[in-house]
Amino acid sequence: MSANSESLEPPEFGHISRRGMLKASAALATVPVAGLAGAQSPGAAKAGKSAAATAATTAPSRIDMTLQVNGRAYPLSVDTRTTVLDALRENLGLKGTKKGCDHGQCGACTVLIDGRRINSCLTLAVMHDGQQITTIEGLAKGEELHPMQAAFLKHDGFQCGYCTPGQICSSVGMLAEVRAGMPSHVTRDLTAISAVNEEEIRERMSGNICRCSAYPNIIAAIKDASVSTAAVQT
Repeated sequence: MSANSESLEPPEFGHISRRGMLKASAALATVPVAGLAGAQSPGAAKAGKSAAATAATTAPSRIDMTLQVNGRAYPLSVDTRTTVLDALRENLGLKGTKKGCDHGQCGACTVLIDGRRINSCLTLAVMHDGQQITTIEGLAKGEELHPMQAAFLKHDGFQCGYCTPGQICSSVGMLAEVRAGMPSHVTRDLTAISAVNEEEIRERMSGNICRCSAYPNIIAAIKDASVSTAAVQT
């Protein structure tokens, strides 16, 4: 066998030897990455400009609408992404409705829309143009408290009070659901939905969290208010 290493090279293929391929690979490895990244083809540059133009044309839009809140009409111009919660707090200055988790998990933002309780952080204001929205500020009639508000005071159904507006609005809506014959998961007799016992209250109010754990007093307040027919009205 010859000591000359060149004799070990295989025949050239396509005019590129193995040695030449290795040399070319080594040369490519020394090219700065930044240099490759900075090299942009005309097509890529055009695509980048197109994406920027698309982003500009899809900027947030606004819409004129009217929110009916607590018996009063509020003409608004809002971003189409604005939730009912943010419209109430930021646009109308109604701070009674609280922002808790902002994910529909705590119930602090509960309001009544056309008499039905709803998490205002999960619904857009533009979806409720013209509908009747009742917040905690709208439950009382002047200086006369709503029966549910009075019951919460009587039974001390709160501690820090942050969740209380949502608890009260939700309990008013819950009693209205019972009056309308709507069953819950624990309802045993679907032909006679009228009982407002502790089991029903706990199930129906499970979407409203009290981090202070004032649940026994909240239940007592709802039981007390349930005996009044006015408690299911908004």
